[in-house]
This record gives sequence, structure tokens and C-alpha cells, in this order.
Amino acid sequence: MATVLITGCSKGIGYETALTFARAGHTVLATMRTPANAPQLAEIAKAESFPITVLTMDVDSDSSVSTCIEALLANGPIDVLINNAGIEMLGSVEEQSLANFRAVMETNYFGAIRCIQAVVASMRERQSGCILNISSIAGRMSCPPMTPYCASKWALEALTEGLAGEMKAFNVRVALVEPGVIDTAMAQRIGVSAPASPYHQGARFAAMFANSLQQPVPPSLVAEAIFDVYNSGTWTLRHLVGPDAVPFIALRGSMSDEEWVTLNAGDDATFFARLSGN
Repeated sequence: MATVLITGCSKGIGYETALTFARAGHTVLATMRTPANAPQLAEIAKAESFPITVLTMDVDSDSSVSTCIEALLANGPIDVLINNAGIEMLGSVEEQSLANFRAVMETNYFGAIRCIQAVVASMRERQSGCILNISSIAGRMSCPPMTPYCASKWALEALTEGLAGEMKAFNVRVALVEPGVIDTAMAQRIGVSAPASPYHQGARFAAMFANSLQQPVPPSLVAEAIFDVYNSGTWTLRHLVGPDAVPFIALRGSMSDEEWVTLNAGDDATFFARLSGN
């Protein structure tokens, strides 16, 4: 059985992933920024005698990550790192502050780097390990108003692809999991009506997410996919998850860059018609 470190376990995909690995008998180190604000995972672990330890770790903080992971490594190897912690950031490039761009990169990109750098030397030395970075279909296609979020996921994808090339020589598997629209608190926030803006895409995406959530895809589906990627031993780099993930990527792949830009700039009726395959 493996020792599995997971970030962002307070709710959603991280929470479900911790439970999925624990039910399979793995030792789970479930981290979150403020465990006192999200006691549910610790409570269910105690009630069900799951091998889950809830730990405080803020991926935005150098000292928090290094202190937490150094202490864990002192007690034994970390076999699997799952970088799940993430935040959304939506809005036009004009209207979002530079601080907001930095904040989303800090968590979604630099947060993953902090955790990777803290564990990767021990994996390299043991010539064993697995690093799974939770990206999104937004890591492979960019459109307003999700540009700030997409930029962070594109960066994570580039990081992961390069890291995979470095670590395969040391028998360390590295992979990306790319969900579509999943019923999480993040998706629910996106599905709320967008603030007034001269850029019309915010309202469009709020409507699109709200519609998708009418037939919700649970985060447990992503957790199961993450587990399958680990458990299968695959060296495949990218793994799409969810019923809309493959169609979204296929749509983007069917269009030139200029066609994609024009579609995103255009009216809602044309956008939704193309989305539905018409």
C-alpha cells in the first residue's frame, strides 16, 4: 500500500480523492489550509476507521509546504503526490487586477511547484513514485471570461509535461487529470450570474455552467479517475474526465485558432449552437 499526499482536501475533488484512496487501503495524508473550517473529512475518517491523517498545509506558503512535507518525509517516503488545490479566477484581462492574476497563479501553479520540489528528490533517489497534477480542460483551451484561470492551468500543463520528461528516467510517473465541468463549489460559483461588464462572455459562461449543473457530475467521478490513473501504472500523460471533456476538446481541435477566437468574440446563439454541434 502507498502513502499518498493530497492537497486541497477540504471539499470537492480533493475530499473525494482522499476517501477513494483510503477505501482502497492506502495511507492518505490529506492537507488543507484550515482544517478547523472543514472537519468533515477527519470526522468520517474517524467514524469509518479510514487511514487518513488531516494536516494543515497552505500551498501558497513556502514555509508551510516545506515544514509539513519535511516532517512527513522524516517518518517515511511519500509514494504519491496529488496536486489538487486550486482556485478559480474569472473576468476580462482589462477588469482583473494584477493581484488577482498573481493569486490564481500562486495557488494553481506555484503551489504545485512547491509541493513537487519538496518530494521529487526523494522519489528520484528511490527511483519510485507518482505525481498527479489536477488540471482542467481549461488547460488545453482558453476562452473568456476564464482567461486568468486558463492561464494558470496552461502553465501547470507545461510544467507537468516538462517534469514528466525529467522524471521518467528515474521511474517516477507524472500525469495530468483534466476534468470538464464537475459539480463542485467552484463550478457553482461560476454558474452564478456574472457582474455587469462591457465584456459579454461572463454572462454566457455563467449560463453554460448553470445549465451543465442541471445534470451534475459528482467530484467522486474525478476521484475514481485519479485513482485509476495511479492504480493502472499507466505512463499516459493526459487524462480527460467527465462527459463533456472529450467533446469540448474535440470542438477546439476542429477549429483553427482564428475560428476559435471569432467564436468566443461572437454572439451567444452562435456560440451555443456550435457547442451543441449545430
